[in-house]
Amino acid sequence: MPEGRLLIGTRRHSSWSMRGWLAIRLAGLDVSEEVIRLTGGSTPEVKARSPSGLVPYLQHQGIAIWETLAIAEYCAEFFPALWPQERAARAHARAIAAEMHAGFAALRSAMPMHLDRHHPGRGRTPAALADIARIEALWRDTRKRFASGGPYLFGASFTAADAMYAPVVTRFLTYKPEIASDTQLYCEAVRAHPLVQHWYEEAAKEPEDWRITRFEAELA
Repeated sequence: MPEGRLLIGTRRHSSWSMRGWLAIRLAGLDVSEEVIRLTGGSTPEVKARSPSGLVPYLQHQGIAIWETLAIAEYCAEFFPALWPQERAARAHARAIAAEMHAGFAALRSAMPMHLDRHHPGRGRTPAALADIARIEALWRDTRKRFASGGPYLFGASFTAADAMYAPVVTRFLTYKPEIASDTQLYCEAVRAHPLVQHWYEEAAKEPEDWRITRFEAELA
């Protein structure tokens, strides 16, 4: 019997659900999953069942965690390799994960997560492009300093930092902004990760009427 439950939102659109889910699956926590259809605004069922009114929401061994970075830190108590082993790399990973958590609002707004659509050229506002430039510089610096021997931000292991940026990868694949070749290679590596592949496969199974109509209208 599972030791807990993870509440997530529509996989096509819920970037924060994807981040929390990746951390939990990387750590191997034994929890069941429940997906709630999101409506594009405040979703009453989520508000009624999550302390923050948001997803993801984890209940595990009698403990409740409702914030994505807190979920990642909780998972790291069971699976320390969720963060890099070396102290400087681990500090850097936490810093860039926190920057993702707090920033890049322009990119999120202009290019909402939309897994099974392709909208090349859409969303290229000046502020979104500035966010993309910062992300590219951040990825490039991180990989130059810490990624010898592997395709991810910190090398061979897919860490919590990669999980935090995985929804950005999905946006780059959907909207096709102009990115450098090294950024493209990193995106391809993340997209090919088995857990990311599984997320896409499960998203594709969601009912058609689970699509957020506001996103569909804006991107038509």
